[in-house]
Amino acid sequence: MTTSIASALGIGSGLDINSLVTDLANAAKQPKADLIARRDSANKAKVSALGQVSSGIDSFASALSSLIAGGTLFSQPSVSDPSVFTAAAIPGARLGGLTASVEVRQLAKAQTIVSEPLTLRTDPVGEGVLTIVTGAGSFGVTINAANDNLDGLVKAINDSTAGVTASVVTDSSGARLMIKGQSGEAKAFTLTVPNGTSSGLERFASDAVTVAQEAQDAIVRLDGVELKRASNSFSDVISGVQIDLKTAKPGTVVAVGLVRPTAAISQGVQDFVSAYNELNAMIAAATKAGTGDEAGALRGDLGVSALQRQLAKLPTTILSSTGTGVHTLAEIGVRTNRDGTLSLDSAKLQSALAADPDGVEALFNPTQYTSSPFLTVKSAIGRVAPGTYTVTDILAAAGAVPASGKVGGVAMSAAGSNLIAPRTSAAAGLVLGVSGNVASATITIDPGLGGALQSIRDGLRASGGAFATTQKRLSDEAARIGKDSEALTIRSEKYYNQLLTSFTAMDSRVSAFKATQSYLDQQIKMWTNNQN
Repeated sequence: MTTSIASALGIGSGLDINSLVTDLANAAKQPKADLIARRDSANKAKVSALGQVSSGIDSFASALSSLIAGGTLFSQPSVSDPSVFTAAAIPGARLGGLTASVEVRQLAKAQTIVSEPLTLRTDPVGEGVLTIVTGAGSFGVTINAANDNLDGLVKAINDSTAGVTASVVTDSSGARLMIKGQSGEAKAFTLTVPNGTSSGLERFASDAVTVAQEAQDAIVRLDGVELKRASNSFSDVISGVQIDLKTAKPGTVVAVGLVRPTAAISQGVQDFVSAYNELNAMIAAATKAGTGDEAGALRGDLGVSALQRQLAKLPTTILSSTGTGVHTLAEIGVRTNRDGTLSLDSAKLQSALAADPDGVEALFNPTQYTSSPFLTVKSAIGRVAPGTYTVTDILAAAGAVPASGKVGGVAMSAAGSNLIAPRTSAAAGLVLGVSGNVASATITIDPGLGGALQSIRDGLRASGGAFATTQKRLSDEAARIGKDSEALTIRSEKYYNQLLTSFTAMDSRVSAFKATQSYLDQQIKMWTNNQN
């Protein structure tokens, strides 16, 4: 800049005002602009590093959730003839030493009736009252001039909440009414009309229609003991096992056993340790001590420090509350090294799998259980936040009346014999199967490894959480940097204009001085010439 100024002020050459003012304004602005640029670069580096760490914990949690949700880490029932029925472990169930023999003697069926045909579905069916009688009571269906046809009768039946489904079936013989009930003997129904009815509606009474299929219960023999169930799908015959019947084979005994995923669990634990160490290396790089470019962008950040502390606790976190055996990863050989990484003692893991296989599985397949034998947890693993929930005023479904009850004092919604916790409650995602009335009970959802990791992630990102606080701080700093940059631009433009005004005025005065000098030079020369 000095060279530029010396040149601009050369004797007889005039002043380069634009260059001079620009150089002076830039000289005043540049140090402050460099400082803002360094602040911006550092803040962007922190935002990028936080994004990488956040993405890393997401990937870690998602990979673990996928591994657990896949079911490969859980013992599953084995069935010697899956063409007769299939069996699957209920989420969170401990199957122990499962062995059973099952004979399927009869499948559950729903009653189906069909009427004599009418020529057209729009033909009148007859006015009057058709009464549907079920185990839940009597339901009257009224037919009048407004709905006197098959479609009107079907709609009236379906709107009656009698628990049966009506439809019109058409074939070469005409249009007929078909009514189907629900499976199980107790769901049988009859149709009646008042004595003396002659409008034509009497043709749909039970004594005038054809029973295409009788209602019946499923009949199975479990270890020689005969049991009946209203449905072909049930979970209260073998504890912890959902059974779906496919066909009846009287005389054929199907063996039910257990397949333990010992190899899959061993590999799963090793994969967890490897994924944890990858995440730990990413965090270590982001928080590395040092100066200048050698330091990690998030060195000293409270949010990441909180993440490190919570992740370090995972090996000793209680993941399963039931039983007297294994409850933590440390008990199956996962240990923390001095540098913060994890390692696996494979011999200790194999010993734990041999001594307490159910306990080891429960670390990944968290136990979900109730204090009442009339309630079954049907939620998928990971759908409900870990904890203990109180349910009250539970009433089982009765006929067309669905189940009802409350969780935490809030009414649950019903889907037949199931109850679903509202999305706004702490128990969101909880689904209970109800088989009897319960005044009060507790539902316990253990965290398992997936739940524990999810809890860490959710806590960090929650409003006021460590990650949320860091993100807000970096966002606020970015906003301040933007404002400081705008303010510097305004100040620099103002300073430039001030310099331009001052130097322009100075240039005018210098020009005037030069004119005076030229006039004086001329006068002096004239005076000198006259004296000669």
